[in-house]
Amino acid sequence: MVIRKKKETKKKTVTLAKGVKVKKGVEERLRSKPGSSSVGRYKNVSPKDFAGKAGGSDKFSFPINTLKRARNALARAHFAPNPEGIRRAVYSKYPALKKRKEARSK
Repeated sequence: MVIRKKKETKKKTVTLAKGVKVKKGVEERLRSKPGSSSVGRYKNVSPKDFAGKAGGSDKFSFPINTLKRARNALARAHFAPNPEGIRRAVYSKYPALKKRKEARSK
């Protein structure tokens, strides 16, 4: 009688955002794009709550799902290939931040 061991299934996919899975190793390639070092670190954020694509980075970077993260995205926008795109995305979702900036610059 031969006893066979079940093969352990290796995890072949990695979650990048809520509902978005890619093959293992792809996230490292995505992180190598300029301004995309945070890809895959926000697994519970909806794909529509990222501003990276507007800034020329990977579409799963620069999360803006909360006000705190939106402020952080503004502070880190200079790392993106197109920082103005990140700012536009943040200001369109949180217009109060733009009003605050305009009030400070007067």
